Amino acid sequence: MRKLQLAIMVLGAAALASVSDVRPAAAGPYDFPWCAQGIEAGYPGDCSYRTYAQCQASVSGRLLSCGPNPQVAAAPPPVRRSRKAPYHE
Repeated sequence: MRKLQLAIMVLGAAALASVSDVRPAAAGPYDFPWCAQGIEAGYPGDCSYRTYAQCQASVSGRLLSCGPNPQVAAAPPPVRRSRKAPYHE
C-alpha cells in the first residue's frame, strides 16, 4: 500500500511539473524603449520607462537625461499578421 501511495505522489508531482509554465518576467531590464542615461546610471542606463514623459519625470533634478534604449531601437519591427476571415464558398 505504501508503494502505491508513493507512486501516486510521484506521478502527481510529475504531472504538475509538466503542466506548470515557468517563464521569466515579461519586462526585463532592457525591454522598455526609454532609458535614463548619465554618469549616475551608466550606459545604456536605467531602461525601465515606457514613455518619454515617465523618463523625464524620473530624471528631473538629477544629472541624467533620457535616451532611446539601444536594445529596443536595434530590434527588428514585430511581424504583423493580417486577421482576414477564412475564405468560404
